[in-house]
Amino acid sequence: MSEALKDKKILLVDDDHDILTSMQAAFEPTGAVIETAGDGNKAVELVEKNEPDLVVLDMMLPKRSGFLVLEKIKAKRPRNAKPFVIMITGNQGARHKMYAETLGVSEYFNKPVKMDKLIATAEKLLAPAPAV
Repeated sequence: MSEALKDKKILLVDDDHDILTSMQAAFEPTGAVIETAGDGNKAVELVEKNEPDLVVLDMMLPKRSGFLVLEKIKAKRPRNAKPFVIMITGNQGARHKMYAETLGVSEYFNKPVKMDKLIATAEKLLAPAPAV
């Protein structure tokens, strides 16, 4: 079990049930507390209600796009404040990545994403800061 993710709140957002199930299966052994959402509105609702440490966010979502979700959950927060956001997308365009970065995304991956890479990135983002 990953100590970096133990008891961390992680929200997984994707409208593809198979991808959501795969991500959930990958994160469960880490000890993280997992929630899922299948559309952008539900994602925003869960972020506001539960204040997750990390959101893994699909870009193309029903009801509210990943960009609009990102904009909403990062508004009025300092750049490196929680929740950290890893955006995943099937869109290969560099403009989308640049736009996501201006909105405060922590990481941006093109699909398909290897689950071990996703977990490693989450661990890196949520690892405790080294003592000074």
